[in-house]
Amino acid sequence: MPDAKHERLRRLAEQQGISVNKLVEEWANVALAQHDAEIRFRSMAAQGNARRGIALLNKIDRAFAEKRT
Repeated sequence: MPDAKHERLRRLAEQQGISVNKLVEEWANVALAQHDAEIRFRSMAAQGNARRGIALLNKIDRAFAEKRT
């Protein structure tokens, strides 16, 4: 990773009161949760259950809304 980018991440983490490792871990958790949700959604969509797919999308929306607050 370029030094300039690492420095920016270090400052961002510092502003949030966490380490760079913790910042990256939190981002990784979000990325993996999004990936898992997409896989589950695609699986449900392939089974043709639109109601379950919509319910999952609503759950994702709520989770992101809670993260922002």
